[in-house]
Amino acid sequence: MANTKSAKGKVREISKKTDINKSVRNRYRTYIKKVELNIVKGNKNEAQEALKHAESEIMSAVSKKIVHKNTASRKISRLSSQIKSIK
Repeated sequence: MANTKSAKGKVREISKKTDINKSVRNRYRTYIKKVELNIVKGNKNEAQEALKHAESEIMSAVSKKIVHKNTASRKISRLSSQIKSIK
């Protein structure tokens, strides 16, 4: 447990940042799930629209350094290729 005043302050700071990061991570995962649901249903147009919003959220997480840029690009690429395979 933190003993010094500065250490206690740092614990509070880390706790706040952790909560913010969790909320951003949950938000972009929710958008990814919306895309995946539309892919499973076979709704190509709705999936493309959902991907547009998901891509925005994912890149927002990248700019906040919650997700690595290459990881985000890989997720977007895989989702878009799944959408293209819908007939």
